[in-house]
Amino acid sequence: MYQPPHFREDRIDIQHGLIRAHPLGLLISSGADGPVANPIPFHLDPSFGSKGRLQAHVARANGQWREIRDGAPVLVVFQGPHAYITPSWYRTKQETGKVVPTWNYAIVQVRGPARVIEDGAWIRAQVEALTRDQEGPRAEPWAVGDAPDTYIASQIKGIVGIEIDIAEIDGKWKVSQNRSEADRNGVAEGLMAEPDVANDAAAMAAMVSERGTP
Repeated sequence: MYQPPHFREDRIDIQHGLIRAHPLGLLISSGADGPVANPIPFHLDPSFGSKGRLQAHVARANGQWREIRDGAPVLVVFQGPHAYITPSWYRTKQETGKVVPTWNYAIVQVRGPARVIEDGAWIRAQVEALTRDQEGPRAEPWAVGDAPDTYIASQIKGIVGIEIDIAEIDGKWKVSQNRSEADRNGVAEGLMAEPDVANDAAAMAAMVSERGTP
């Protein structure tokens, strides 16, 4: 990934935070006919090594798992908040007119060898962990144990587990650090005025305000 120094984010806790907040990763591998990519929700286990471990499952009918079962290297991309940035928000536009549009975003890329796991107990534990990640904050969280064991067992037969020990992790926060303070303030204010302010625009506005200059 192209990494200008002022956009690089190397703090593991910040990288892990984005993965937890945006766990739907794009699993990319090399197949017989070229690149293969599938969106998959991941559970992050931060206790493994210095970078952590990713765990997931896919449908047995999804052929990607067969292509990575022997420890093939894979790439997983986690996309955080992103937003179009109009040059109309920059103070510089009024001063010189020398401005162009851009796109702000936060993203984490993970690389490592993949393992395929077909053990039913492991897969159930992975499904339970992933479920806790998403159901935990709810007022009445659903648990895997709420469904009949025979039904869960039948569902587990249709999926396989995937585990990735993180060998490399790269974070990139392109959030207007290369602009002046006046321009950044204009970007944050513009984003907060966007119609979808409750979603990515608000999150990006906060990032722009927090990051400042490189």
